[in-house]
Amino acid sequence: MMTLILFIIIFGVVVIAHEFGHFLLAKANGIHVVEFAVGMGPTLCAFQKKGTKYSLKLFPIGGACMFEGEDGLLTKEGEESQGSFLNAGVWGRISTVVAGPIFNFILAFFIALIMVSMTGVVAIRDPIVTQVVEDGGAEAAGLQDGDRILSINGEKICLYKEISLYMQASYSGGDLEVVYEHDGNRYTTTLTPQYDEASGIYLLGVMNMDFVEPGGLERLKYAWYEMRYSVKATYKSLGMIFRGKVSRQDVAGPVGIAVNVVGKTYDEAKAYGWESVLLSMLSITMMLSVNLGILNLLPVPALDGGRLVFLLLEVIRGKPIPPEKEGMVHFVGLMFFMVLMVFIFFNDLSNIFMK
Repeated sequence: MMTLILFIIIFGVVVIAHEFGHFLLAKANGIHVVEFAVGMGPTLCAFQKKGTKYSLKLFPIGGACMFEGEDGLLTKEGEESQGSFLNAGVWGRISTVVAGPIFNFILAFFIALIMVSMTGVVAIRDPIVTQVVEDGGAEAAGLQDGDRILSINGEKICLYKEISLYMQASYSGGDLEVVYEHDGNRYTTTLTPQYDEASGIYLLGVMNMDFVEPGGLERLKYAWYEMRYSVKATYKSLGMIFRGKVSRQDVAGPVGIAVNVVGKTYDEAKAYGWESVLLSMLSITMMLSVNLGILNLLPVPALDGGRLVFLLLEVIRGKPIPPEKEGMVHFVGLMFFMVLMVFIFFNDLSNIFMK
């Protein structure tokens, strides 16, 4: 029961933030919002206010902010009014579409700020070498204790865990160009990672066990670093999926997230007290918010990114794509996602009950 409650709260917060972004910018651009819905499926309860229907749906796995005139389907009182989505300026429509993902990133940043403010609970580590592993790649490259790693193959490193992320998601073999700071001076070296049998991955040969406790304005910086890490982890994971480096067992939908992520994380964290549970749930919420923001920006029909493609084409052409044609493209995309959701649902069940 606790898993279900936490899952609903987490998904609810992430979805409401996304849809509220659309809602807020729609209002600012004079676009009539027909319905603001949280959840999917049959309506549990709803009320009407100032021409907008606010509804709560049965399944807490999504939401919608529907505009008058969108896809040529929704109208107010049978006719298109001045508040139609199509009557707004193209840049007003663009800002309304991208506002959802942007609000997900804003939510993620504020969650990260709460997390880094939980001094003594959150584990933040700078990319500083506190110990060079004997006979490892870092030792051969000349790194020493106290050195700060600044970048790996041109990719900026702000947190120690970004080193592991790079090795797991980006490293494809060969030597690495590592830029590091030693005694205030910047150096560049070539490092050859060593394969670790125990973990099954290549390692730089460095360790860090010193935790940072940021205070004051430093918390803003580390909150940005934490959100930045979530963004990098998300798009690198997408890259691994497209390259075939992720199996179906590693993919999870709502059911898999509820059971294998929220449920198991809660069971593990509750032994260490409420602060550990809170931190774990905040971390999941931040990652899901970033995931939703990035996924919705993909140029795929029915997603915000797909709608953004049509709007950018309008900017280039100087005139909009006929709304009926655009609506048909998004309808096909929606049908695809419905089929995909069914596949993911059964994949989640398979991962849960066949382990």
